[in-house]
Amino acid sequence: MDVPAVQNPGPGAVAPAADPYLVYLDALTSAESRRTMRGCLDRVARVISGDQAATGAGQPWHLLRYEHTVRIRTILSEQGWSPAYLNKHLTALRRVLREAWRLGQMSAEDYQRASDLPTLRHTRLPAGQHVPPEVAGAALAACDQDDSPAGIRDGALLAVLYSTGCRRAEVAALALADYDAAARSLRVRGKGDKERLVYLTAEAVGRAEAWLAARGRAAGALFCPINKAGRLRAPAGRPAPMTGQAIADIVARRLAAAGASKRTPHDFRRTFIGELLDAGVDLATTQALVGHASPVTTARYDRRPESRRRDAVDRLRMPDARPLRPGGP
Repeated sequence: MDVPAVQNPGPGAVAPAADPYLVYLDALTSAESRRTMRGCLDRVARVISGDQAATGAGQPWHLLRYEHTVRIRTILSEQGWSPAYLNKHLTALRRVLREAWRLGQMSAEDYQRASDLPTLRHTRLPAGQHVPPEVAGAALAACDQDDSPAGIRDGALLAVLYSTGCRRAEVAALALADYDAAARSLRVRGKGDKERLVYLTAEAVGRAEAWLAARGRAAGALFCPINKAGRLRAPAGRPAPMTGQAIADIVARRLAAAGASKRTPHDFRRTFIGELLDAGVDLATTQALVGHASPVTTARYDRRPESRRRDAVDRLRMPDARPLRPGGP
């Protein structure tokens, strides 16, 4: 796992204000993105330093050259990771090198050469599984059986996930001001700080209103943590935001209570896209609702080609199982 040519490649730690690692993470607009890319860079830093406790802070990123980054890519590719997971690490590495160049720590030529790392080409079906209506309904029923504020909140949260297809980080970032009951809309901030409007079903609005009756109308996060005593976490009367992981934990807990198999918030997103396309909603509208940068990404969730292929196979008939007659072929 060592990279001899990279270990101790230069002088000591970089000052925080000029650290490409910290500058890059500060430039990310989403807390979820910062957490993800920090993890990627920390894993790359362990390859660079040979120290399994290392983080990306203070590493001499500016001294990496093409021969180093190619070796890093090779070592990462030997970890048995999926192509998408490996490519995410390469993206993080390229971006931190770009910040080193922007900070004047690398020449343009050194930066271009070191970051010239081809991504691993791959074609994969979207991860996850469909959430059937009966499973979503059972999870909502589990919430309704819990008459505490947490049960009301979780019912509204599941309804938002199911009827909007939002990412878990997007739901965590929602504020009360983003909710418009009259328009049945939520203003969502997606990747790259891009805003879009998504719309709730009438049933989801009913659950959101029930939650707001328990939450109150104070400015702050739309969904907030609740302690074991049933009290909302609201410092200075302002409901605090939840994390994306907390939302994933709620989904897992309510599905388990309903006796359903494990699913994730992204499975609700996958289901939302598939249901829209199955209903004949055009690709451009679906793309806009879920905040994909490219229609190609949205099209990967289209279940109709899969259904047509299955229907084609169903036209075949298996031959009857019977032994051949003597003298037969």
